[in-house]
Amino acid sequence: MALTDVWFLLIAVLWTGYFVLEGFDFGVGMLLPVLGRTNTDRRVMINTIGPVWDGNEVWLITAGGATFAAFPVWYATLFSGFYIALLLILAALIVRGVAFEFRGKVDTDRWRRGWDIVIVIGSALPSLLWGVAFGNIVGGVPINAQHQYTGNFLTLLNPYAILGGLTTLAVFALHGAVFLALKTGGEVRERARRLSFSLGAVAIVLGAAFLVWTQLAHGKGWTWAPLAVAAAGLVAGVAASVRGREGWAFLFTAVAIVAVTATLFGSLYPDVMPSTTDPAYSLTTTNASSGPYTLTVMTWIAAVFTPIVLAYQAWTYWVFRKRVSAPARPPTEKLSA
Repeated sequence: MALTDVWFLLIAVLWTGYFVLEGFDFGVGMLLPVLGRTNTDRRVMINTIGPVWDGNEVWLITAGGATFAAFPVWYATLFSGFYIALLLILAALIVRGVAFEFRGKVDTDRWRRGWDIVIVIGSALPSLLWGVAFGNIVGGVPINAQHQYTGNFLTLLNPYAILGGLTTLAVFALHGAVFLALKTGGEVRERARRLSFSLGAVAIVLGAAFLVWTQLAHGKGWTWAPLAVAAAGLVAGVAASVRGREGWAFLFTAVAIVAVTATLFGSLYPDVMPSTTDPAYSLTTTNASSGPYTLTVMTWIAAVFTPIVLAYQAWTYWVFRKRVSAPARPPTEKLSA
């Protein structure tokens, strides 16, 4: 296997980890006003992701850095062409982090409601726009012979990409509801279990439409397999959640997200950014990559440090594995982390 293929696979793994882990805390943020009837409920919901949400974002930073180093032409075209969309995502992630920290600084309902709205928007907007972005990456965008994006922001808002955005929005909301059912007790847990059925129905319909469209328009023969796994994972996750098997439900929805990401990257390969102007102008793992020496050095570094990072994050989740109930400290204090 060529090093370019190794790094394409590694970047796919990094995005998969990001969507699985950040997906559930996006879902928790989106569902804050839906499942949190009182400030105590909302405090409990935020505390479920308090120790891990910022660590989950490391996967995004690593995926972006790996793309920059391994495929600089892909990085340049992607970030220049998708500039507005990525800027909106960045702004949403920044204000979302600020909201987590500032929410408990003033003991008034108005103050907390304002920051709760920021958390909802900061969670929902990236969930939607990441789906739109990957819909455009897989579906293709106008790129000229100089590998420059020639469209505009509205070019990205095409039906296929919007469907992709709605799919990730629904799937992350479902993933978050299942996570809350797994990590909380009492009324929040029961509400999350009930809501997972409705969210699951929406996610299954949208996901089926998006993945079948992807497969028929861009897929390979083998990508039918992860597509089927994604569909089975969503259905099994909803069924397990309704039966109160939250651990299995979370596992199944995580598997579904892994399979969806595998379908997208599998449909994309060997391109990294197809051109709708002319297929000859498409960016591929070959013409968008760094030189062999750079890829070799990066591979050795990744081989050493990736297991360390994975072990540390796994340890973090193990330490904070217990359910979260009503907070022992006053609800106005800073979230646990």
